[in-house]
Amino acid sequence: MKKVFALILVLVMAFGVFACAKKGSDVTIKIGSKDFTEQLILGQLAIIALKDAGFNVEDKTNVAGSDTCRTALLTGEFDLYWEYTGTAWMMLLANETMIADPQALYEKVKEADEANGIVWLQYATMNDTYALAMSQARSAELGITTYTELGEYIQAHPGDLVLACDHEFTARPDGLPGLVATYGHDFGDSITTMDMGIVFTTLKDGQADVGMVLATDGRVPANNLLVLKDDKNFFPIYNVAASIRADTLEKVPGVQPILEAIAKLLTDEVMQELNLRVDGSEAMEPVEVAREWLKANGFIS
Repeated sequence: MKKVFALILVLVMAFGVFACAKKGSDVTIKIGSKDFTEQLILGQLAIIALKDAGFNVEDKTNVAGSDTCRTALLTGEFDLYWEYTGTAWMMLLANETMIADPQALYEKVKEADEANGIVWLQYATMNDTYALAMSQARSAELGITTYTELGEYIQAHPGDLVLACDHEFTARPDGLPGLVATYGHDFGDSITTMDMGIVFTTLKDGQADVGMVLATDGRVPANNLLVLKDDKNFFPIYNVAASIRADTLEKVPGVQPILEAIAKLLTDEVMQELNLRVDGSEAMEPVEVAREWLKANGFIS
């Protein structure tokens, strides 16, 4: 009789665990992303991993603009997407003073977004900060290796250097306006706006002297570009983390350990490699790169 009771107890407990695991299984998780390579890969990492774990997901990736993605999250068009702490603090939460410590910045962003019904999961060590880069040859020719030297050159030779960047960079407080105020990087009318991916070709062809790049872009080392030193530490820290609606996370708590396990492995070097597999000679699709990485790291079979 005791054995029968024990067996029943085990079955009840097992059913309870199963029920908890399946909580929210009828919820469709809408996963978004911005429209550049890194974000497309991150979006697919979440989509493939969560789908493999048994969650219902909907692909809402490839949306232009940080503001647009943020609005989609706040209104429920997205349930989650990967965002950067520096972008959230400076641009989305409209703070003027940057916090230099990565953990402190994350905690401030996390705390501030609680009021917006947004939960920030644990961030990755990868820091996708903005940077300015030049070809090795042009840097050596002009003797420019730091942002201060670039500012001094621009002030002494107004209009001589052309900057290639995307449109968002020209308007963000943590972009060109802040650089002008900090270093004197006033390129005037010598600015060419374009898709981020074209910046590398533009620098290679000599159509621009300075280009806006992202630190985790694999095309930076692949094209032998010199990233100028941010000697006044202007640019914020851009650690990436999954930001998710609190009401969604309450329904599907099982997504948190999966996404945080992925984030734990995302270093600068890992992200450079993944980005280059899409943007480099392999020209793979983000979904292929994400699937291979998840399989190699044991997230999917």
